[in-house]
Amino acid sequence: MSVLIVGSTALDSIKTPKAENPRLLGGSASHAAVAASFFSPVQLVGVVGDDFPKKYLQLYRRHGIDLAGLQIKPGKTFHWSGEYEVNLNNRRTLLTELGVFETFSPVLPKAYQAAPYVLLANIAPALQHHVLNQMRRPKFVVADTMDLWLNIALDDLVKLLKRIDGFVLNDSEAHQLTREDNVFAALKQIHKMGPKYVIIKKGSHGSILSGPKGFFICPAYPLPKVVDPTGAGDSFVGGMMGYLASAPGAIDNNLRRAMIHGSVVASFCCEGFGLNRTTKVTRARLAQRVKELEQLTRF
Repeated sequence: MSVLIVGSTALDSIKTPKAENPRLLGGSASHAAVAASFFSPVQLVGVVGDDFPKKYLQLYRRHGIDLAGLQIKPGKTFHWSGEYEVNLNNRRTLLTELGVFETFSPVLPKAYQAAPYVLLANIAPALQHHVLNQMRRPKFVVADTMDLWLNIALDDLVKLLKRIDGFVLNDSEAHQLTREDNVFAALKQIHKMGPKYVIIKKGSHGSILSGPKGFFICPAYPLPKVVDPTGAGDSFVGGMMGYLASAPGAIDNNLRRAMIHGSVVASFCCEGFGLNRTTKVTRARLAQRVKELEQLTRF
């Protein structure tokens, strides 16, 4: 089955203590779509300017990503520039130019409106609502978020939680939303707001799922060297959704293994700048890391 992914499509300029790479393909939808494409057909909804490099459109197509929902508008593509410290968990934004993304309104082609799996990647909750208003009874809807929307669009976000099946956020955002310091207490509070499944991301420490079958602690694949963590969270949730769409049977039966596959795709993302490493991965290498992670966690 196909996965509909709606989010930002951007050009990222990334600087670390060891290297600098300007205007790479980035954005939440880009990372998620490439990750999901390893497992399922992907329909991408986003917006870029007329300055968007054609080589990136070709990269999407090489991964079989349907671009009927990608708007190309006169103007500049959303551009983000950030700098990481030696500790790659710490970064600061140097520049944000919204460009055509500032007036982005997602419009779903008719063929997209029946997509069974929907990932509302990190965009304003009002836009996520707008996407759901165009859908025809999707099977499984997951939304991602960030601290910005908790600060400036909390009411819209809380309303969204009543309309989705799964919610993904990181541990600091979970604390910000619930005022709970304990992650398991935070999970309980978020369930009361609506979503049946909640996943809290903990970066290099993996993620935690809470759902009808209880908790699951998903490890991160151990990397001896991280080059650039930009987009790892989006790759995780994209890989997870792509695997779910490819797996027969109930969501409950597949979600844990889907998270493992998402974790593995995210590990490849961290090994290169932007999408440079992820786009060169083979299914065989993905399968090998899944097997290694399975062996590491079995007891």
